[in-house]
Amino acid sequence: MSLIALGVTGGIGAYKAVEVARGLQKRGHDVTAVMTRSATKFVGELTFEAITRRPVITDQYARGMNADIEHIALATDISLLLVAPATANIIGKFANGIADDFLSSLYLATRAQVLIAPAMNTNMLEHEAVRRNITTLMARGVRFVEPGAGYLACGWIGKGRLAEPDEIVDAANLLLQPRGSLLGKLVLVTAGPTYEDIDPVRYIGNRSSGKMGYAIAAEAVKRGARVVLISGPSSLPAPAGVELIYVRSAAEMHTAVQHHAMASDIVVMAAAVADYTPEHASPGKIEKSDAPLELRLVRTPDILAELGGIRGNRSKPVLVGFAAESGDPVERGRAKLLRKHVDFIVANDITRADAGFEVDTNAGTIISQDTEETIAVTPKADLASRILDRAELRLNTLGSGLKAQG
Repeated sequence: MSLIALGVTGGIGAYKAVEVARGLQKRGHDVTAVMTRSATKFVGELTFEAITRRPVITDQYARGMNADIEHIALATDISLLLVAPATANIIGKFANGIADDFLSSLYLATRAQVLIAPAMNTNMLEHEAVRRNITTLMARGVRFVEPGAGYLACGWIGKGRLAEPDEIVDAANLLLQPRGSLLGKLVLVTAGPTYEDIDPVRYIGNRSSGKMGYAIAAEAVKRGARVVLISGPSSLPAPAGVELIYVRSAAEMHTAVQHHAMASDIVVMAAAVADYTPEHASPGKIEKSDAPLELRLVRTPDILAELGGIRGNRSKPVLVGFAAESGDPVERGRAKLLRKHVDFIVANDITRADAGFEVDTNAGTIISQDTEETIAVTPKADLASRILDRAELRLNTLGSGLKAQG
């Protein structure tokens, strides 16, 4: 099948890497273990050598290692570089191009796909420097397996525990054996709210959790697509296999979408982007007083309408928008469909307790120029599948040169 370099770094989760190696072998892959010096403090080299039946690489300058420039030779041969567990240290090295050991040199030398399973203390995972490094790597196409939550080796309870071996193996196998109806396609999904700053402390936001957009992104990955997920502030874990871009404001969302949209095959705008933003954000905290506080709000760019205008009469990308309404969602959805020149609008009633923001279920009507499909309350994952079914059908119909039907 494929040759995988399994990078193991220094953390208590290193013992799980043995099961990861075993799981990859059961899927038919060959594994070469690359251990950092710290990793050998947790698991012995002989353990991986016995499992993989290959020499374990621990030292960039070991005798005989440079006869073939080993990190270059391995970089060329592997189909995947998988690092599990990945500490904050190795993530920082990868993000900043530091190559001071075999594993970090291998990352720079290889053109294979890269999958990282982080494991660290909760505060380290949430630190701005670590989040920035992860975002940098995601922007380069590196994929991540989200860490789990629970008891950590440090005694804390929180997020940061290495994902379970089966989950890591599944993510690796998905990258190595992509399949599905959207294989070779690029799907862009937006999700979550945007925050419009009033001052360094306060902002205008909304109740969107990002669950609908994240469900759509996860479904597109299952169908084999390359998925770019542009997310506003959200506490949700990134679906395995997506390229995640974090944004905060409507302006940042606009810039990120502009960069990716026209190269995409399908664009699903599920984010709840603010319609208005303060004209001027205060550079310092606004001190409270007894007088009323007045804010002047200005319109933000209508990202979906802009995409409809840019696309014009071209067939791609297929454009899907949402109409989250408190009045008649279908009537307003039809108007939005025509006004924004898109292919589909998913109209839903946000006043329902079992649909819309912050819940795991949703209901709505998928509206096209010719048809309306009403979907009763269902898990957001199911609605995501129905939405992509329609978008995929339209994409295939347009690609065949036939007259597109809604």
